[in-house]
Amino acid sequence: MYGLIGRMKAAPGQREALIALLLDDVGAMPGCHSYVVARDPGDGDAIWITEVWDSAASHRASLSLPQVQAAIAKAKPLIAGFDSHVETEPVGGHGLPAVG
Repeated sequence: MYGLIGRMKAAPGQREALIALLLDDVGAMPGCHSYVVARDPGDGDAIWITEVWDSAASHRASLSLPQVQAAIAKAKPLIAGFDSHVETEPVGGHGLPAVG
């Protein structure tokens, strides 16, 4: 599996609008096991996004889906920046397939 954890900064006062866009139904994303958006309790403009995919290739492919491209275009004006991003290698957990 392939994982991503990133911290995104919304434009001042736009965090809730950005969260709504990120959680809006963008349709099926083949290979996506988990996509979680969370508020950063220590920063009123920051959010954390945690993703688990079956592979890095599935994640890359999702970025080309029309509904994902549309969501990105809508979200861009609400994003002030990205301040951390890490790749992980998930090995399992609640709701995820076990890795052998």
